Amino acid sequence: MTKPEVHTNSYINREISWLQFNARVLQEAEDETVPLIDRLRFLGIFSNNLDEFFKVRYATVKRIVDAGKTGKSELGGIKAEELLEIITQIVIKQQTESLEILAVIQERLEAENIHIINETQIDDSQSEFIRRYFLRKISPALVTIILNDAVVLPNLKDSAAYLAVKMIMAKDEKQFALIEIPKSVNRFVELPKQGDKSYIIMIDDMLRYCLKDIFNIFDYKDISAHMIKITRDGELDFDSDLSKSFIEKVSDSVKHRKIGDPVRFVYDKTIHQDTLDYLMSKMGIDNTDSIIPGGRYHNRRDYMSFPSLGRADLMYDKIEALPVKGLNLEESIFKAIKKKDYLIYAPYQTFSYVVKLLREAALDPSVKTIRITIYRLAEISHIASSLINAAINGKSVTVAIELRARFDEQANIAYAQQMKEEGVNLIFGVQGLKVHSKMCVIEREEGKKIRRYGFISTGNFNESTAKIYTDYTLLTSDQRILKDVNKIFSFFETNYKIFRYKHLITSPHYTKKALFKLIDKEIENVKQGKPGYIRLKMNSISSYTMVDKLYEASNAGVKIQMIVRGICCLIPGIEGMSENIEAISIVDKFLEHPRVYIFGNDGDPKVYISSADWMTRNIDNRVEVSCPIYDEDIKREIIDTFNISWSDNVKARIICDSQENKYRVNDKEKVRSQFATYQYYVDKMKN
Repeated sequence: MTKPEVHTNSYINREISWLQFNARVLQEAEDETVPLIDRLRFLGIFSNNLDEFFKVRYATVKRIVDAGKTGKSELGGIKAEELLEIITQIVIKQQTESLEILAVIQERLEAENIHIINETQIDDSQSEFIRRYFLRKISPALVTIILNDAVVLPNLKDSAAYLAVKMIMAKDEKQFALIEIPKSVNRFVELPKQGDKSYIIMIDDMLRYCLKDIFNIFDYKDISAHMIKITRDGELDFDSDLSKSFIEKVSDSVKHRKIGDPVRFVYDKTIHQDTLDYLMSKMGIDNTDSIIPGGRYHNRRDYMSFPSLGRADLMYDKIEALPVKGLNLEESIFKAIKKKDYLIYAPYQTFSYVVKLLREAALDPSVKTIRITIYRLAEISHIASSLINAAINGKSVTVAIELRARFDEQANIAYAQQMKEEGVNLIFGVQGLKVHSKMCVIEREEGKKIRRYGFISTGNFNESTAKIYTDYTLLTSDQRILKDVNKIFSFFETNYKIFRYKHLITSPHYTKKALFKLIDKEIENVKQGKPGYIRLKMNSISSYTMVDKLYEASNAGVKIQMIVRGICCLIPGIEGMSENIEAISIVDKFLEHPRVYIFGNDGDPKVYISSADWMTRNIDNRVEVSCPIYDEDIKREIIDTFNISWSDNVKARIICDSQENKYRVNDKEKVRSQFATYQYYVDKMKN
């Protein structure tokens, strides 16, 4: 069979490109220079990413097949049915690689006196501890399903792991059962140390060790257990019941997701064939589902929370988030940003200034209104508590909260209900559009005038992810920008009315047109013999319209540099199409999350920070904001940090036609951009 193409002449298929991004995550798990425990955690990230990919992207392609369509136009020229097969083959290969990497990591851990043992390696002293632990912590949380032909198999939970148990009874009859691996118990259990040796066992293996306790009422001759996992379609389907509130519709849809159609079935490849056949028949798995033989353990996303065991030497050094020169957490943020704009680049600099500004606004008698967009909040959110505090203190607080933030719907519903009870005015976005913009405007009475303050960000207002995601946040009192922000909130309230914006670039109405105009300016400059360049940093680019526009600019001679962490449907470096485009992807300790657009503008660069990737959904189907940077010092800072990222020759992979994820290697001094960026801000504090 010939190898199928993963792209047309002009575009890399979006799903294939995403899988190559996840391969870069897997490279981090394989990298010997990455600390051992962090390598395990990258394996967890790889697995978690794959779960979400199947719930969303694979499920979308499967829906196209189920509808009897080819989907070639949406999928970059590949038929949907063929694409499902390509995806499955790539994932099987990656899963095999991940198991090999895991085996190597476990070897390295053993050399560090950290042993991950299974049920066959338990000694007498550990046996007593395990049985006590099982009876106290695990047994009360167990759900065990006894299977037989007369009983309909209950819907297995999405992405939960199960042990498929086969018992051979006295008369050689077979009895099958399923044990759900409980999520309420930490997957990894630390056993008592023996000298300087640490021992870890997974609760999966505890269950295998205690099978006779679980099934002691059965008279069996032999018993075996192998792990399986099912992934379901994660799309939300809304009903049309007009009597339901939007919160109720989202909540009901989230519940329905738990019993969505299966799209992936992963099983331990050593499972007995009769057990596998029985389960697949019971679950209705068909040939459009991705059926993937795997290893002994699934839900390897749990490695993201592998215990540290007090071994700081086997993890990345924690960095201390730096202060921003000119801002002080013990002084008024309002007074500081009244004088000038400030930029926070988390996690290199502390996100605490954002929380401090909202807390100050909650207490300040002069503050009259706060308006903010919320997409994903931290589990314990100081942002939310500050907004509630402000409402309790009589401020008019408006929160545009996106209940459809994928896989955070339930958390956002809970916060929405809590805020509503405390008097916060809630806006649930705009019909047909997700609100993905990251902005806040605060109105403060100063004398007889109202003055606005606020912030615009490339990332979510989330204190937890601000420690591991890189994102820019602009703190400003620029009335030009904040007047436009206010207009967007007016659009939320009266979305039949389309507003004009003088400074912000907004989706869905203006982003494409504005970006085209900026690109056309660079093309025109080159035609006039002037230099022309575009520099972009984003998570993904999959809009064929935007890709074609960049090809047009490249063919005109505009030099384009792109840093794209994830999906990149654009193919750089192709003569006659994209020879003036270079692209890299950086995957390292922190998750690269900013969106930055820089246009040469004949020597006076135009710089924007944005919430929007160059994907169709961001440009046409969401409320997004791109904010111009007017402060020359901040503009220089963003260009400097882009330059540092572009200079990376340690963790930068080259994006190209072959999709091989080769590291960028050159003879220049080694630059690991995330570490160099932190040093840039250390030096900035000294000057």
